[in-house]
Amino acid sequence: METTAGLTFRDATDADVDALVALVESAYRGDDSRAGWTTEADILEGQRTDPEGVLAVIKSPDGRLLTVERDGQVVACCQLEHRGTYAYFGMFAVSPTLQGGGLGKVIIAEAERIARETWGVTEMHMTVISVRDDLVAWYERRGYRRTGEMTPFPYGDERFGVPQRDDLQFELLVKPLV
Repeated sequence: METTAGLTFRDATDADVDALVALVESAYRGDDSRAGWTTEADILEGQRTDPEGVLAVIKSPDGRLLTVERDGQVVACCQLEHRGTYAYFGMFAVSPTLQGGGLGKVIIAEAERIARETWGVTEMHMTVISVRDDLVAWYERRGYRRTGEMTPFPYGDERFGVPQRDDLQFELLVKPLV
């Protein structure tokens, strides 16, 4: 457990599953997500994740689900997964009412530090829905670069949401961690 800028970073446990599902859903889906700027509500309906998906990340032997608390309340989370020479960064969510205040910058910097120091990785990888220009630009300002490498969105698998448009795909973003 580490503390940075009034935040406590710790690995998620089984007891956190419900709070983390609620956090991720509130950051990306439905009307609650519109309080923040990371909403996907206009391009995807349905769920972003579920208890089984969150538990699988928590139990993964090659990763961790970093839980971020302020004053004892879960305010953010992100997945870190060791994949050889790089770490994968995913399931990043910040409470919508706290977005836009610099919290995300602190969390991603801490996640990069943890991945570098824990696994000795030299890069962080992530995938972002390519049409999310504002989000991609935010990551670019943090040093990530677009690769142009695309993977298809899992149309027809409602565990990942119900697409509201037919041009969704994931783009790989990469940042050197040196």
